[in-house]
Amino acid sequence: MDLARAERFVRENAAPAPVPLVPEISLYLASELTPLWHATEATLAEWDDSPFWAFAWAGGQALARYVLDHPELVRGRRVLDFGAGSALVAIAAARAGAVHVRACDIDPFFVAAARLNAGLNRVEIETVTESVLGVRPEKLDADVIVAGDVFYERDLARDGLAWFRALTRAGRLVLVGDPGRIYSPAEGLAPCATYDVPTTTELEVHPVRETRVLRVV
Repeated sequence: MDLARAERFVRENAAPAPVPLVPEISLYLASELTPLWHATEATLAEWDDSPFWAFAWAGGQALARYVLDHPELVRGRRVLDFGAGSALVAIAAARAGAVHVRACDIDPFFVAAARLNAGLNRVEIETVTESVLGVRPEKLDADVIVAGDVFYERDLARDGLAWFRALTRAGRLVLVGDPGRIYSPAEGLAPCATYDVPTTTELEVHPVRETRVLRVV
């Protein structure tokens, strides 16, 4: 998709707003889910895509809060935001002093949203649009891997955790934000913090979602 067209779409369907749990960061956020979903479908013709970039999901909010409150985890280090969506966690890592931040997502609007959101917050991040899932640790240019809300699908949860554990064995720090999705792993994760994350009933069952930040072990 043409980047200028995608950025125009983001501006037309979302507006800058502070993130509820991380108000020092603003993102282009959609106020309503259904109109945006229909607009995205129309723009992508037959590709029924989900506009994950347009919302501050609970896992990402909790992880961004944790990174900002513990900047020593990323300061001076290379960070990869896996399944970045809006690039919220990537922006938090850049604000916390990471020396280089790469945000990765396969969403067709991701680059446009990430660029606009980075500009809003006056930080620089690199964007990657191909999947890095399964890349061997020695080929991955990152010291810290962050992933907000990635356990919502069975295959992604299974393959993601296996990859995260391989990265951990190679000496990388892997942190995930998880609001207790249906496919959240029962093992292989150590709790770091818990937050009550404001969200919306268009996305979640309740307006506040208890969300944990976990370290992959």
